[in-house]
Amino acid sequence: MKISLLGATGSVGVQTLAVVRQHPAAFQIVALAFGSNIQKGAQIIREFSPEIVSVATKDIARQLAHQFPTVTFYHGMAGLIEVATFHKSTMLVNAILGSRGLLPTLRAIESHKTIALANKETLVTAGHLVMDAVKKHNVTLLPVDSEHSAIFQSLQGNSKRAVDSILLTASGGSFRDKTREQLANVTLADALNHPNWAMGPKITIDSATLFNKGLEVIEAHWLFGLPYDKINVTIHRESIIHSCVNYVDGSMIAQMGAPDMRLPIQYALTYPNRLPISYDEPFDLNKIGQLSFEAVDMKRFRALYLSYEAGKAGGSMPTVLNAANEVAVEAFLTKKISFLDIENLVEKAMLAHSIIKNPELETILAIETETRQRVTSWL
Repeated sequence: MKISLLGATGSVGVQTLAVVRQHPAAFQIVALAFGSNIQKGAQIIREFSPEIVSVATKDIARQLAHQFPTVTFYHGMAGLIEVATFHKSTMLVNAILGSRGLLPTLRAIESHKTIALANKETLVTAGHLVMDAVKKHNVTLLPVDSEHSAIFQSLQGNSKRAVDSILLTASGGSFRDKTREQLANVTLADALNHPNWAMGPKITIDSATLFNKGLEVIEAHWLFGLPYDKINVTIHRESIIHSCVNYVDGSMIAQMGAPDMRLPIQYALTYPNRLPISYDEPFDLNKIGQLSFEAVDMKRFRALYLSYEAGKAGGSMPTVLNAANEVAVEAFLTKKISFLDIENLVEKAMLAHSIIKNPELETILAIETETRQRVTSWL
């Protein structure tokens, strides 16, 4: 399979490359994109020999073109779209961070690529447009997030009409044992110390607030066509059960495994087949011993409550939720605001927004820009 990869130097991108590296006869990276991590990007280009590459800026493209004269370089959003729609690839793996992933995904769908989607913001921002395009162009969209992959795997061989509800598991993030009062003084270093997963800083902060799970709830709504009252969340500290499906007869089918993103990535690349993965040590339930589950306190994890509210409101509100959160998390990462200010800014942005029920792409992009500017002005 020939693959276009967006977000090659990020956490999911690097693990996608690890899967390709383990199975060179099955996969080939023919096009890739990354931002401004020149050193890491150059190493990837050297190892995987893509034909085209997109980077953040024209200056970076010029710099790398001198090192790799046989590679065609692009930059910016136009470059992301070039990679996503590259004529020699059959699959797009979208591992880019944030709502920037929306336009490349839509263009890849129009180019009839199979989509392996790790960019949840694409569906949060414009789920109705993406799913309409998937149906119109008759393409396959495969989830890469571990939770949605688990649901997808647990649906295999069963009728969707037999589904009662789904349960998304959440680790609880870096601050799962802290009270609201204790969260007032947490540090950036504390927030970035995730107990189970090795992820990029933005996703790690989203995991600590539980906005990451909130975005996944909205993503699940679009992927699996379920109303929000049929999408539930539980705190599962061990991150062994990645999510499960409840059926109308009372059966619960779950997918479990080590907290390793290579598994859902590789399943998307090989679906409906499977290939082996080399782990440092075998997955052994006897060593794990026990699994725990806790109901989510929506007052404690207010970000999850706001996400459900945005999803239920529908229309343009999830776009506002996501855009405001991206600006707020960046502000926290640069130590401009406190941890609890993240959800405060998101809620303020939601309250300031008048919902548009069925926005077109241009409207969504305009609302996103407006929301970013508004939240930035509050900073």
